[in-house]
Amino acid sequence: MGCDGGTIPKRHELVKGPRKVEKADKNAELVARWSYCALSQEKLRRPIVACELGRLYNKDAIIEFLLDKSADKTPMEAASHIKSIKNVTELNLADNPAWSGDKECIKGDKCDDFQSARFICPVVGLEMNGRHRFCFLRNCGCVFSERALKEIKSEVCHK
Repeated sequence: MGCDGGTIPKRHELVKGPRKVEKADKNAELVARWSYCALSQEKLRRPIVACELGRLYNKDAIIEFLLDKSADKTPMEAASHIKSIKNVTELNLADNPAWSGDKECIKGDKCDDFQSARFICPVVGLEMNGRHRFCFLRNCGCVFSERALKEIKSEVCHK
């Protein structure tokens, strides 16, 4: 029958510990940051702009955000620091030749390749997938990896 005196339960059998907090997948979070607009949560499409915090936005989403100043709309946390279009810089991104994108997904099934990135550094060739740090020059909007800027050691655009 059980618990008839033949067994003595231990403390860990009677008391359950605190539940473990579920953590978000780091790789999925990085991919989302580099492939989706921080304001509208849509896929990034050209023209792409960035703020001084390094967040990427679709330019049309920023323009809609700045034009819609109705009182009932609460300011979005992702873009609350953007007051005008001068606060963002349009980026000149280099396409990745290895990125296939939606070309392979012609059939009804949907596939997303998280291994290859859509954009790369034009100097070193590192992919913009969140594993490497990237910087952009505010005067021209060219995007380079941090490793490339250390090798060039100048603030002038290489183009």
